[in-house]
Amino acid sequence: MLVGAIEAGGTKFVCAVGNESGKVLDKVTFPTSDPKETLQHVYDFFSSYNISSLGVGSFGPVDLDATSSTYGTILNTPKLRWKEFQLLEHLTKHFSIPVHLDTDVNAAALGEYMYGAGKDVSSCLYITVGTGIGAGFVNNGKTYKGKSHPEMGHILVQKHVDDDFQGVCPSHGACLEGLASGPAIEKRYGQKGHLLSNRIDVWEIEASYLAQAIMNYSLILSPQRVIIGGGVMKQERLYQLIRKAFISLMNNYIDVGDIEQFIASPKLKDEQGVKGAIALAIEKGR
Repeated sequence: MLVGAIEAGGTKFVCAVGNESGKVLDKVTFPTSDPKETLQHVYDFFSSYNISSLGVGSFGPVDLDATSSTYGTILNTPKLRWKEFQLLEHLTKHFSIPVHLDTDVNAAALGEYMYGAGKDVSSCLYITVGTGIGAGFVNNGKTYKGKSHPEMGHILVQKHVDDDFQGVCPSHGACLEGLASGPAIEKRYGQKGHLLSNRIDVWEIEASYLAQAIMNYSLILSPQRVIIGGGVMKQERLYQLIRKAFISLMNNYIDVGDIEQFIASPKLKDEQGVKGAIALAIEKGR
């Protein structure tokens, strides 16, 4: 059985064909442009394959309420050409096969849960820290969705005592994404993060915000593992700084076990999103 997978990002689309074991057999990447042009690239790629189902992890916000009249629609996105675009409807009509839609970060969480750093636990949280910040939660093989999908990148955190930066989030200013995303680092210091690798103060402040977030997520969701990926986490010293800050903040309130295992790096490199979409397709195709 061949299945299709789409990691529909705001910057790029990744399309792949996989099998029932989650292996990527073929893959293509192209920039996200307007919906008509982008979907034509999608259709062209899959035209060579007989796929039985399709999994999609999409940028958002996207309506995931199956009872809603706008189910499967991209909602109030800053990508204006995609605003109110009926993504699920277009894909279902074109392919005439089962299509399973979820958020891009939920798909990434599912990918790590099924095939990567979370495959030995029953629940895991995946956080991506890059151009934005998002998080997805998987419990017993199911991604979490509520009234809408979680927007964990926009929680409020306490400002670091040495940080007077006002934040870059257009909606909330100094939320987690506004203080700790890649653009926040660049705006605060006037340089991109990869040029600041020797500035320990930069990464201690970054770690303090991410540790606060992980503490909040842990107290609410109680995941067995927290996996952190994304471009900002290429600064590998962050993992130890985050663990240290998390331990201090938690102050032995709950026992998370081995901190090196509890707060972990991804194992799928940059394929967690597309592998998660494969897992969504397999589930939908059963």
